[in-house]
Amino acid sequence: MSDFKNKIKHLREDFNRYKIDFKNLPEHPVSLFSKWMEQALEKNDEANAFVLSTVSDKNTPSSRVLLLRDFDTKGFTFFTNYKSIKANDIENNNNVALNFYWPKFQRQVRIIGLAEKILDLDSDKYFSSRPRESQIGAWVSQQSSVIPLDTDFGNNMVNMESKFKGKKVERPLNWGGYKVMPKSVEFWQGRPSRLHDRVKYTISKNNWKLDRLAP
Repeated sequence: MSDFKNKIKHLREDFNRYKIDFKNLPEHPVSLFSKWMEQALEKNDEANAFVLSTVSDKNTPSSRVLLLRDFDTKGFTFFTNYKSIKANDIENNNNVALNFYWPKFQRQVRIIGLAEKILDLDSDKYFSSRPRESQIGAWVSQQSSVIPLDTDFGNNMVNMESKFKGKKVERPLNWGGYKVMPKSVEFWQGRPSRLHDRVKYTISKNNWKLDRLAP
């Protein structure tokens, strides 16, 4: 164990693959995000994975990895069970943080914003595009509830498949999407000697203010 911990202490990587062109930054952060996401997708099958951080009504922070399913100039969309811990947190405090990390590019993007439920029609549209097994799984899972250690979802899946046999699987009312409307977006690019490139976009009166941050 001591050798393992010592290895962690001395792990080092030189960040020198890319840099931010501060003279040619777009006015809107989504333009740069789109460019970075497109590049990440070319080299990483899960480039849309991100960490979502929320805060409970007792001010307890909580983070988990999710998948981004859509984004535009208005925000970033993900889907979940509306009875999950994250959904309960958002119900009490819709200030959230998203963090994308793309190690092959030595980049990360930090987003702070407000999460709001999307329209039911939009949730229906995405749900209908999911594999049938995932649709049925959304009915079977009571996400974040306490269950016995020996729970076997096999029988539950079989029963639910029988219920929907020959039928379209409708979206459960407790499942749907959120859109995070950004208040700030920071782009981080690893650079040599830990003198990283950082640029932060902050919304102010419907306009984006751009600042460079010290490493």
